[in-house]
Amino acid sequence: MRKISFLILVLLFCTSWVSAQQFIPLWPVGKMPNTKGMALTDSISNERYYRVGTPGMYAFFPSRQENRGTAVVICPGGGYHHYAYVGAMQVAKWFNTMGVSAFVLISRLPISADLVERSQAPLQDAQRAMKIIRSNASEWGILTDKLGVMGFSAGGHVASTLGVHTEDVSSIGDSLDRVSFRPDFMLLVSPVISMGEFAHTGSRDNLLGMNPPKELTDKYSNELQVTIQTPPAFLVHAENDPVVNPKNSLLFYTALREKNVSASLHIFPFGGHGIGLQNNPGSTKLWKELCEIWLIEKGLLSETNGTK
Repeated sequence: MRKISFLILVLLFCTSWVSAQQFIPLWPVGKMPNTKGMALTDSISNERYYRVGTPGMYAFFPSRQENRGTAVVICPGGGYHHYAYVGAMQVAKWFNTMGVSAFVLISRLPISADLVERSQAPLQDAQRAMKIIRSNASEWGILTDKLGVMGFSAGGHVASTLGVHTEDVSSIGDSLDRVSFRPDFMLLVSPVISMGEFAHTGSRDNLLGMNPPKELTDKYSNELQVTIQTPPAFLVHAENDPVVNPKNSLLFYTALREKNVSASLHIFPFGGHGIGLQNNPGSTKLWKELCEIWLIEKGLLSETNGTK
């Protein structure tokens, strides 16, 4: 009965234009990988998720008339300790003004007691989200080659991990196993990238545990995992960021260019670790315009309506 209920829910999304802020669960009941089977509930306080019982994504769609066929999965920040999801929802609405569909990802936190392998859970959920969106692309007016990922702070680590790791860790033996999870572009704002010398220690400890082995820190130091197949990236950081060293963005940009992957890097003098939609100081306020222009230059914003 539970499996049937999940299938009915997905079918409803497949057969109608989904309104904003609909929550789409990622996994059928009893099929979520990497779990001990604990019955967890969501814990939300002060506009933050502190525990995720049902990983999923909030869907934000533009109108049919304004839809340009592009979509982006947004990964909120929070140091892998919580998710500051409200800011991500504001960014989703901003994308809607450009005719872009947006999905705010609420993946499992690696500090959850329910996980068998803590480091793998955020990537599993991100891969599954991409598969669900691509499998419904026709119904939702999304072009399958214009689906990207965006991340802020530790969410930037989730996003870049999705971009550089090619192993499918989200397979559960259903039809989505055949769907690609690879993003077509990455948008990274104040991102955590490295788990090495310039790591944000809180994010590293929460994702990998205390004193992780070098093999694990190398695996999740995403500047070390770039290949020629890695999707293009737009990176934004502040020189005076006191939380995530801007060398994270510099290391990733350098790695991308060494593999001849297209990338655009903007390091502004001010902005701290609070670069967002509003109240950015000085030249940092230009990042949104630069981001939109970059999407147009890369051919990621179609001039035609994406609706089938």
